[in-house]
Amino acid sequence: MHRLRPADLTILLLMIATPASAQLGPFPAIPTAPPHVEPEHHRIVIPNRPDPIPVILHLSPDGSIDGDGSAEHPFVSFEQAQKAVRQFSQSHDVTVQIASGTYPLTAPLRFTADDGGQHGFTVRWEGASGSYPALSGGVTVSGWTLADPELGIWQARIPQGTNPRQLSVNGRLAQRARVEIPRNAVEFHPWGLLIKDDQWKTLAALPDQRRIEVEGMSWFTHRHAMVERIEADRIIMQQPGWRNNLIGYDTFARPVSADVARMFLVNALAFLREPGQWYADPRAGTLYYKPHAGEDMRQAEIVLPRLEYLISIAGTYDRPVRDLQFRGLSFQHTSWLQPSGPEGYASQQSGAYLAGEISDYPTNPIRDCSWGCPAFEARRNHWSQQPAAVQIAAATRIVFDDNHFGQLGQVALGIGNNADANESGIGLGTSAIEVTDNEFADLAGGAIMVGGIEPNAHHPTLPVMGLRDILIRNNRITNISHDYKEQSAILVTYASGTLILNNNVSDTPYDGIDVGWGWGANDPGGSAEYWRQQRSYYDMPGNHVYDTPTTLRDTVIMGNRVSRVKQWFPDGGAIYHLSADPDSLIAENYISDVKGSGGIAIYLDEGSRYVTVRDNVIDDVGGVWLNLNSQDHIAPKRTAMDNLATGNWYNSGRLQGNWTDYLNNRAFDNVAVEGAAWPEKARKIIERSGIRNEEAKP
Repeated sequence: MHRLRPADLTILLLMIATPASAQLGPFPAIPTAPPHVEPEHHRIVIPNRPDPIPVILHLSPDGSIDGDGSAEHPFVSFEQAQKAVRQFSQSHDVTVQIASGTYPLTAPLRFTADDGGQHGFTVRWEGASGSYPALSGGVTVSGWTLADPELGIWQARIPQGTNPRQLSVNGRLAQRARVEIPRNAVEFHPWGLLIKDDQWKTLAALPDQRRIEVEGMSWFTHRHAMVERIEADRIIMQQPGWRNNLIGYDTFARPVSADVARMFLVNALAFLREPGQWYADPRAGTLYYKPHAGEDMRQAEIVLPRLEYLISIAGTYDRPVRDLQFRGLSFQHTSWLQPSGPEGYASQQSGAYLAGEISDYPTNPIRDCSWGCPAFEARRNHWSQQPAAVQIAAATRIVFDDNHFGQLGQVALGIGNNADANESGIGLGTSAIEVTDNEFADLAGGAIMVGGIEPNAHHPTLPVMGLRDILIRNNRITNISHDYKEQSAILVTYASGTLILNNNVSDTPYDGIDVGWGWGANDPGGSAEYWRQQRSYYDMPGNHVYDTPTTLRDTVIMGNRVSRVKQWFPDGGAIYHLSADPDSLIAENYISDVKGSGGIAIYLDEGSRYVTVRDNVIDDVGGVWLNLNSQDHIAPKRTAMDNLATGNWYNSGRLQGNWTDYLNNRAFDNVAVEGAAWPEKARKIIERSGIRNEEAKP
């Protein structure tokens, strides 16, 4: 007797309800879809017909291109499974069960409206329980031989032309070869750097000079620019990246604080001196690595990224991607390459950068535009954003739950960012997104970036372009922003109703959680800081004084545990806020061990309004437990107003800013505590903060 396989039974049941004329291909087609409607919270109910049987498809590294998606004959590629999903999702819930293993992607995956659930049904991509199958944008490098016994440098062959910015060694991002150069060894010019210290003039003898990078970091920026050539005592830089890195604030040439500013030369074989560093020679097709003590290069797992991003999820504004879920997966191995070209990375703040040729560029930018200038202010509303490894735009009801994001060459997850940060060319337009119970670790950039920074982000021309109802809960974020240190762990620019709840954030060079953008300039009535006598922002074409609010409102930052952040930069805070945010709440967070560079726990920066800060516990900060940038230098004009801080506990740091009736900023009933003598209510907040199990969730 022939025994039916489980997949055969599913197909048989489907075929009973399926007209013979509709049965196409190796798996059954589905009857004609019901009339198109736009359900928001429930599926269509078809009278006199039971709910369709959910469809389960299988994907495995051991599958076949001839597989039918059954458990016995699984698909081998995501593209196969994606094609099958489209046939079933019109009238069924569809789950793709993904077997354990690594799935090397030769091209990024693109999910359009056709790939989501149709007519209220849901599509789920789920990894085998506890295995976290990996979607990898990289390729393994093997065949290592000892290249330099004296220096302990090993080498391996890679495809010629390969020029990545990241490398994974035994599951961790390694650092490119670099040396620190004293800032006083050079003199800054619009064309590049004049070498003043004779011992650095040997740089002119280095080969492949166009691949050498200059990195600089100071108060809140981490800047990258590429060398064109080195002639005797002149380092000629590639343009426009170098010029763009000289204007604005906290620039290469004039950082906010020269005392904390540092500069590095990166990406030459001659710089490969420290264990754990690497260098790739694309012309020779050779990869070099200097292992740590105890690392066995004959057994090491080395992965070279070859994709710039992994996934693009994007529909259109009139037909967004709907009802698409990803669970139990691992996203690994990307390398965003733009900073390795003439644009470099003219960092502004947390993933935003200045790009392109600047109109009316100042003749002497170092003198005239290192604390803002009209040419810079004209571009403020047109900054670009770093494209994420996983991108979401024009989408609704998308879930990322219980996934791992690691060894990625940029910010990991981008939700409704600028159009220039999305492969689809579509930006913004994102709602009802859930990011829950994920792990983000070992990233070149930040973990989660929500919202855009262009005019349509803060004042959308179409209502559907706005962001709303984003949930970020119960995620573990640690050890991130290796290569773009100015990026916060979680950033929300412009969105309404964002909930940031019970996340663990630790070990970051910059901020833990950032909310808001625009420095108050786009809020109703504008900001007095940006008029002619200050920055001339409103004199520039396209920079409007709005009479209507931005889309930023109703943000809740609650129950998070933030520790050991701000390890590089003095600016910002463990939790940081910008601009007006009506009915926003920062409450019951536990912030600890923020001692580096002044150590600010909670920072309400320019234009912050309508923010309530209550019942937070601040433990062991180096400088300020709560800072308000009230911009007293423009008094009696007002910017940061209508904020409330009450019922907070702190055992270190000071209250800073203008908390006065004139500004309607009120700070009262905040309690100073000695050491660890927290009262009962504060102890309970500490206990409840951070990741919570299912039973403990509200």
